[in-house]
Amino acid sequence: MDKLLLFIGVVLLVCSLLKKLSGRVGVPSLLLFIVLGMLMGSDGIFKIAFDDYEIARDVATLALIFIMFTGGFETNLRSARPIISKAVLLSSVGTILTALLTGVFAHFFLGMTLLEGLLCGAVLASTDAASVFSILRSRKLALKEDTAPLLEVESGSNDPFAYMLTVVILVAMGSSVSVGDIAAVLFGQLFFGLAFGFGIGLIAKVIMQNYRFDTSGIESIFILAVILASYAGCSLLSGNGFLAVYIIGIILGNAKLKENVVLVPFFDGITTNMQAILFFLLGILSFPSRMLDVFWVAIAIMIFMTLIARPAVVFLLLAPFGGSKAQKILVSFSGLRGAASIVFAIQAVLDPAYLDHDIFHIVFIVVLLSITLQGTLLPYVARRLKMIDEKDDVLRTFTDYVEEKPVNYIEFAIAEGHAYEGKMIKDITLPPSSLIVNIKRADKDIIPNGDTVLLKDDRVMLSALKRADDDFTLKEKVITKDDIKSGNKIKDIARDSCLIVMIQRMDKYIVPDGDTVLEIGDKIFINHE
Repeated sequence: MDKLLLFIGVVLLVCSLLKKLSGRVGVPSLLLFIVLGMLMGSDGIFKIAFDDYEIARDVATLALIFIMFTGGFETNLRSARPIISKAVLLSSVGTILTALLTGVFAHFFLGMTLLEGLLCGAVLASTDAASVFSILRSRKLALKEDTAPLLEVESGSNDPFAYMLTVVILVAMGSSVSVGDIAAVLFGQLFFGLAFGFGIGLIAKVIMQNYRFDTSGIESIFILAVILASYAGCSLLSGNGFLAVYIIGIILGNAKLKENVVLVPFFDGITTNMQAILFFLLGILSFPSRMLDVFWVAIAIMIFMTLIARPAVVFLLLAPFGGSKAQKILVSFSGLRGAASIVFAIQAVLDPAYLDHDIFHIVFIVVLLSITLQGTLLPYVARRLKMIDEKDDVLRTFTDYVEEKPVNYIEFAIAEGHAYEGKMIKDITLPPSSLIVNIKRADKDIIPNGDTVLLKDDRVMLSALKRADDDFTLKEKVITKDDIKSGNKIKDIARDSCLIVMIQRMDKYIVPDGDTVLEIGDKIFINHE
């Protein structure tokens, strides 16, 4: 057990260092994780024998569950709304057409049976959002014509369709299977996936919006439980668990939850680690010595999918929506293969259906080449097509995006006798470039206008522009018995060119005026020349 924990710890440590290195050398980090796995595998330097596909399937499935959830959780529906129809068309019909074209090519030109060719196409049909956006985020590349949200939604939502195709084809490869059996599998996948996704997603949303978690971190455990229970329950009923968790992610990620400030970085971190584990697993499972048998088959499939199948599908399905030729070329080139293909390939290996070709190593080579070539060249292709939007931010695509604005917010209370008490906002003289943006009255938030009257005990939120420079600093001083006499007011000890801006007294902060009495132990913040 200790050796296993040491091994896991070392692998995660090396993966974290490799991710940092990848940003500097311009190589996708997922490629480095694969190479690390290969070096440790049976044919590598460290000769670690690992070919347990059942354990690999369980680990890979768990990883993909969190990758799928986070893909939905970080998808910003507001930015995706203009392209939602195009993205869904590509993720559903586009995935099916890509699998069909690849399957027909593999059958007629590479000697596979039709079903085996279709299985290979289904396993490789989905695109990998994590691979694409790890590159766009690291290079801070925003794309024109809403291309980033188009890729995000398409890549995030086509994995369930590819999984459904994989399951259906594996069922069809079994003996004595009727069309009715295949239709039942297809219906169950969609029905239970959608039912669990929307049903549990909406229930979880209501709970999180109306229930206060007493301990920090409990909300993360709650979401973890929702994800795992939803996938498992849906799968037990022969539904599409990946579709369910993806929909739950979209619902919760776009809900107005205070916990999202904590949840987004939490699940982003989990997903980053899961991707590292998944691609490392792909590397350690591989046997380079076996790749020669399928190398040219994999190369042919890679070239066909990249240069023919994917572009044909993209140009066909996006034609009715208009858009530039450059966008269609970039969307075609951005179809990187990744995590989902690994999981589906492992599942195909474990299925009792007999396969003439080594699908796992075919997928390995295609994923490796896709990440290496397409991933590395993606920024170059985007620039050559003049699809980089220098004025935008690619992070707008995600729900964790917060635009930095030069605004400060100040909150103060209307005490009895306050100069603003009983007055309408329009009759109050506020500081220049400031505005009352919110009033909290009891437990109610009020959006103010000029006729709003301020009352005793109101808590007023005032906005003001930040300073343009960062040179302004305050000095701190703790008041001792040598500094003041008992009962000294600030106006009694004030000096020219010196202003006490704030007082920290124990855990309380005070904005003083001339009549404020200083006490020993007060920490004062001073602005002076």
